[in-house]
Amino acid sequence: VQLVESGGGLVQAGGSLRLSCAASGSIFSISYMGWYRQAPGKQRDLVATITSGGSTNYADSVKGRFTISRDNAKNTVYLQMNILKPEDTAVYYCRLVTFNSYRYWGQGTQVTVSS
Repeated sequence: VQLVESGGGLVQAGGSLRLSCAASGSIFSISYMGWYRQAPGKQRDLVATITSGGSTNYADSVKGRFTISRDNAKNTVYLQMNILKPEDTAVYYCRLVTFNSYRYWGQGTQVTVSS
């Protein structure tokens, strides 16, 4: 299974970015997909997840600003990020978990928010 992320970049505070993560390979029964982020010197933290049924979960720090969505037919998950803040700067990683508990990570995409 391969996860390919795209959409990161440099943006000013208050701006928007949209991340995409496309999964390919032998994928069976995806339980959920999601986004995590890791800032320099910090641990990797949950940003948002979405189940195959469409249930979502967000970190408190991004509620009301970020929206996760997915296209099940394309095995793709998106993260729309609005009203970005400098503290959102991090490497964003895509994650896929199957119903039989296989876990996969993407290679990460850098998001930098300037003040």
